[in-house]
Amino acid sequence: MNAITKFDMSPRQIALVQQTIAKDCNNDEFNLFMEVAKAKGLDPFLGQIIPMVFSKNNANKRKMTIIISRDGQRVIAQRCGDYRPASKPPTYEFDASVKGPLNPHGIVSATVFLWKQDPKSGEWYEVAGQSFWEEFAPIKDEWAENEKTGKSYKTGKQTLDDSGNWCRMPRLMIAKCAEMQALRAGWPEQFTGLYDEAEMDRAKVLDLTASEIVEHDREEHRLKAVGAANSITVTWGDNWALENVPVGKFADEVMRFINESAPETVAKWRDANREPLKRFWALQPGDALALKKEIEAAIARKPGRPAMGPSDAELRNHPMMAG
Repeated sequence: MNAITKFDMSPRQIALVQQTIAKDCNNDEFNLFMEVAKAKGLDPFLGQIIPMVFSKNNANKRKMTIIISRDGQRVIAQRCGDYRPASKPPTYEFDASVKGPLNPHGIVSATVFLWKQDPKSGEWYEVAGQSFWEEFAPIKDEWAENEKTGKSYKTGKQTLDDSGNWCRMPRLMIAKCAEMQALRAGWPEQFTGLYDEAEMDRAKVLDLTASEIVEHDREEHRLKAVGAANSITVTWGDNWALENVPVGKFADEVMRFINESAPETVAKWRDANREPLKRFWALQPGDALALKKEIEAAIARKPGRPAMGPSDAELRNHPMMAG
């Protein structure tokens, strides 16, 4: 099997990796990622190797970690020639006393046994990898904001992150960590410095600052409370009252408004709703471009005259509400 690497990709393929799989990387990080992909003979397009950037907005803490997916791990191991996969399922240690919201199954640890061949005798022996729930599960502190001071503080409560698979498939996730531990123990030259994504889930959770956690939680609760997850909050008319408009009806409602309003009212409305319009652009770019044309035509027209569309140059200068 010929692995796709930096040096046998076309320039277009390299650019595609940078724009999609490695979109969070700066140039140095991207070059390093591609060099590791080449050295390990792994294909980024197949998800065998993935770059993960922590603290993207903090230059002092910023760090990229190379993630090797389970498929990538087994590709590397198989090429070693002295590897055999586990011949039995992972073994788990359970403790009913630790079972709860932070540990749905009461898992203490998982152990995986892989096979490695002795180069001298040719005999096969087991290589064990063990991972403990308390060391890898993405458990995070709950934060809140003091309404008087505006400062964030720990509430003393913790939660198991439910954005990934740790809540849905806890045994699989802890077993993946154990398998990577076994690979590093048995084949250190190939796997030292490489990580499974499951091992990084806790780090991803802890990468959020207290203020970011509070803001994320506040926004999620606000969206749920007002039913805005599938709608856009916009203001209308002279009193500029807020209203949640379903995404699928947004363009029709805007067209109704601008057709009934004077050019200066449309301009005022546009300026007051730049963020909702940007959200619509992100969700429905095709419809948003057509809507931009209609809005700018409504603003450009004189009272009593039919609408005039914007120039091609204006349309090219999106995002939508530029200007």
